[in-house]
This record gives sequence, structure tokens and C-alpha cells, in this order.
Amino acid sequence: MADDPMQFALYIHWPFCVSKCPYCDFNSHVRDSVDQPLWRSALIADINYEAQLRPQGVLRSIFFGGGTPSLMPPETVAALIDTATKLWPVADNLEITLEANPSSVEAAKFSALSLAGINRVSLGLQSLDDTALKFLGRAHSVNEGLAALETAQSHFGRVNFDLIYALPGQSEAAWQSELTRALSFGTSHLSLYQLTIEPGTRFATMVQAKAFEPADPDHGATLFELTADMTARAGLPAYETSNHAAPGQESQHNLIYWRYGTYLGIGPGAHGRRDGIATERHKKPENWMNAIARNQHGIAREDALTREESAREALVMGLRLAEGVDVAGLCARFNIAQTALFDEAKVGHLSQLGLIDVTPDHARVLPAGRLLLDGILAEIVTI
Repeated sequence: MADDPMQFALYIHWPFCVSKCPYCDFNSHVRDSVDQPLWRSALIADINYEAQLRPQGVLRSIFFGGGTPSLMPPETVAALIDTATKLWPVADNLEITLEANPSSVEAAKFSALSLAGINRVSLGLQSLDDTALKFLGRAHSVNEGLAALETAQSHFGRVNFDLIYALPGQSEAAWQSELTRALSFGTSHLSLYQLTIEPGTRFATMVQAKAFEPADPDHGATLFELTADMTARAGLPAYETSNHAAPGQESQHNLIYWRYGTYLGIGPGAHGRRDGIATERHKKPENWMNAIARNQHGIAREDALTREESAREALVMGLRLAEGVDVAGLCARFNIAQTALFDEAKVGHLSQLGLIDVTPDHARVLPAGRLLLDGILAEIVTI
């Protein structure tokens, strides 16, 4: 299913956190203080720069990510939304999402954030077990997280929350119980991620020092299959590898990414795809701020993508979706032949194994292949 090509997404990155979680490899930073008026004006300048280069189109989604954007003052959020919606025409059902930590301090802002224009919130609960939260380096307790969830559900029409599973020592029964509880809260979207040990994180250092042993991959596969089955039976099937939603409640912002639409990324470290150009902002907050002062934008690099590079990115992103990829449309969009997309011999082999389904018009990874997605993509994508 293709999105309206005139619609695009805006991503706004707030890089600051209270502390750095040991599993996190996102562009997040801890600072003693943040000059809020200065940051507000700098982010507005970055948005204005993108609008000069890409004035056309209809704004479908704004996503505040991080870092911890719920640390932003609501007046800053309101100012950024106001700026964006004045620069571009907006879709009638504009989705405006903000990621939030479920602390009582941040939950106290939810009413003001709703008034600022946020209509969808994504809560980083991460676990419904206090011992696991401590292991994950989270500052909130289960009770505090569930109180924040209740507050969020009273202020926002759409609520998602994240959970991390396949933790060291987590049994199948324990995850089944936790997911059953998570599904009982009535949210229309869940983001459920297996714990991965990312290079450069504190967990990577701990694993190297044998402080703990990650879950066995076969056990992780069992939990993945259990997750898919339980969420589907609860009416929240996986529409992407780690994201589950009731029909019509999928994240429109992320669908624009996965369907390879246009998305503009502003703020430190933000990436974007602007009409065939890959953009990347300076990662370090101070470097980004210096670039804003010099140039009125925070761009570190812009790279024009070839048709082949764009097609490869679109294919890799689209195969994460349960709906798969419109191969005929993709080939027409980038003016390339299907034989330039796939290694046909490997496609045939994986099809016989029941892992993928590829026709001249459509390609998708089958449920059995979801466990092997990264390996499948490396095998079949030829460009």
C-alpha cells in the first residue's frame, strides 16, 4: 500500500536525557543545564531551513524523538508545532507524536503537552518488572510507569508504549505473563523489542567483561513467535517486525519511513530523506548549535542518492512491513528492472523454504522468515 507522495513527515530530535541507559545507542546526551529559549530558536531555524528547500507537500506527521523529548517545556513543543504547521499545509488527520519517559515529573506535563498539540504519545515503560527496570537502568518503577500510562490515556487519543524482552534469564512463562498484562491496558499500539547488545553501549562493555550473558538466540526466537501469536490473537497484529497495532492505529510517521516516503529530520543527529537527498545533522549538541549559529541550519552532510541506492533503501525498509513491497511500483518509481533488485537464485531458494514470497508485482517476508530478516535481506538484495 503506497502513501500519498505529496505527504511527508517531520522528525524533531531532542538529544537530552536525565541519564544514559546502558542498552541505548541513540544520539542522547546528559547535560547539567539546557538553555531552553536558545534551543527553541535553534530548532525553529533548522525547520525554517528545511522549508526553504522543500516548501511543497502536505505535512502528515510530526514526531518528537530523542533523547527524552518529554523533558522539553510544553511551550517549546507548541512553538515548534506552530512553526511547522504555518510553513506547510497539513493533512486533516495530522499525527503529532512525542516520546516520553514515564516518570511522575514528566507525566505532570501531559495535560500541557496535549494543549500544545500532541495527539499521540509513546511511553518508554520498557518492562513491567521492577528488577528488570533496575537492570535496564531505568529511573522509574512499575507503579510509576503505570500511573503515567493511565495519565497518558486520559490526555491523548492514541498511546503506545515500549517493552523490551528476551532479557537475561527471562523465561517463556515470565514474558507470556508480562505481555498478557501489557495487552490488558487497552492501548492500540505496542512496540516490543528484543534486547540487543549494541556496540559502544555500557551493556556491550558488560557482556565483554562477562558481567552477564545475553539470551540465547533460539530462546529469543521462541519469545518472538510467542509475541506474534499473542498480539495477533489480541487484535494487535505485527504490521512491522517489532510494532503491533489494531487496524488503523499504525504509526503514520513510521509508515512513511518504511514505505520510503519523504521525511525531514531536524535537530542533533537527525537523518532525513529529502527528494533523493540523504541529510544528516551534526550529532553532538554543541556542534549542531554552532552550525546553527554559522549557517542557520545544523546539516553536517547531504548526499545525493543514485536510483539504485534509493531503490535498495526502499526495498530494505519495505520488507520490514507485513504488507511487503509493491515491487512493480518500486521499479517504476526508480526506473530499474526487478532483476536489478533481487538475486533471483537466492530468492528462489528462500521461497522454497517458505521464508519469502516474491512475484513480479510484490515481495514480502513470510512469518517464518521474520526471525531471519537481517540475513534474508543480506542474501537477496543485489544493489
